[in-house]
Amino acid sequence: MNALDSLPVVVVGAGPAGLAAAAHLHERGLPFIVLEAGDTPGAAVRQWGHVRVFSPWRYNIDPAARRMLDEAGWVAPDPEALPTGAELVRAYLQPLAELPQLKPHVRYGARVQAISRLGLDRLRTAGRDTTPFLVRRTDGAELLARAVIDASGTWGTPNVLGASGLPARGEADAAAYLEHALPDVLGADRHRFAGRHTLVVGAGHSAANTLLSLADLAAAEPGTEVTWAIRTASPARTYGGGDADALPARGALGARLRAHVDAGRIRLLTGFWVHALTPTGGRVGVAVRHADGGAESVLVDRVVAATGFRPDHSITSELRLDLDPVLGATRALAPLIDPNEHSCGTVPPHGVDELAHPESGYYAVGMKSYGRAPTFLMATGYEQVRSVVAALAGDWDAARDVQLDLPETGVCNSNAADPVTGDGCCGPVAQAEPTGRGLATGVTGGLLSLVVVDAASAEGQTGGCCAS
Repeated sequence: MNALDSLPVVVVGAGPAGLAAAAHLHERGLPFIVLEAGDTPGAAVRQWGHVRVFSPWRYNIDPAARRMLDEAGWVAPDPEALPTGAELVRAYLQPLAELPQLKPHVRYGARVQAISRLGLDRLRTAGRDTTPFLVRRTDGAELLARAVIDASGTWGTPNVLGASGLPARGEADAAAYLEHALPDVLGADRHRFAGRHTLVVGAGHSAANTLLSLADLAAAEPGTEVTWAIRTASPARTYGGGDADALPARGALGARLRAHVDAGRIRLLTGFWVHALTPTGGRVGVAVRHADGGAESVLVDRVVAATGFRPDHSITSELRLDLDPVLGATRALAPLIDPNEHSCGTVPPHGVDELAHPESGYYAVGMKSYGRAPTFLMATGYEQVRSVVAALAGDWDAARDVQLDLPETGVCNSNAADPVTGDGCCGPVAQAEPTGRGLATGVTGGLLSLVVVDAASAEGQTGGCCAS
């Protein structure tokens, strides 16, 4: 027996992918420890708890987790219903984390600071594959691991507002005027938007959902203005595939947004590249440079940067990772998920082989595995962890038998993402609690989401499609 076999597998993150990994590790009889930075399971999901995903429950539950929950007498949700983030935690993640097979192995308030090899930095080769991983927490505690499954997601590292991948000039100084993904426009954050002029920057589902919520707010709160800015020349990709979308809630999202734009309730600005932000007189000036070289400035009260997320690889700086220079995913996975070529539903099945790095035993799974690609679906993460855990158990036949059945968007493919922004058809989406008119949408720091609206009334909720 290898000396590493007695050590646990460390799972970073207790969100959907992380807890799914724990369930598979338990089924395989492998020791494990889950380190969660938050105080509860699904801590990142709770931050967008007001958002309803547009993927039904049947796509949102990992098979191994389902087997464990069923054995405990769990009452499963309606497989065709669309949960909010809060419902996803309450009805699935919390009961899963409380199972006696998992609960003793989950550590909360345990943020990981760094991952390395015991006694070896990145330069040392001899004996590397048989040396334990050293996982250091921010509180100074350390533990050894035979392998690391990093399901920490990307929620905590949103993209900047600046169009060149760099912060816009003055972005840090204007932080008091900025919102990142999925503000609760119709709920807890209403006071920040009511009666004010908000600029939403971004072309993904997160932008669409925020815009729809703002349009609803404007109908109820006089003086509320909504401006939408995108870097491309056309919003066609955001409007989506309509009836061709395999997920009706997602297809309805773009139709409702287009109706607001056509009616003038949302002002659309195209070819809009944020260059600088300047606080002035209690508002913020947004200086813009257009692709044709022109420039202008827009004065608003709030700016929502719905520009997506990126992975933070700083905790693995002493590991030997082979990352694609564009996406920040593994080189093997990058061409399979490139948002210039793929939508959520056209990503081919992939598993341990595509997720492997030169650093044997380290795997990023879930939303983090996709780097900057926004085309992630929760079901994809579940198949990833199943494959990785099978490999760690030595069952390579199962590890390489990867299968995935995903719903097509009906639009993306080669036009899936803006090559300038990286914003694709499956970014996060914000949404308020549904009003009974239909199903809403959402997504998040690593999760799948969608939207459902009432086609007859053109009302309802908004949503996105992908997450970790």
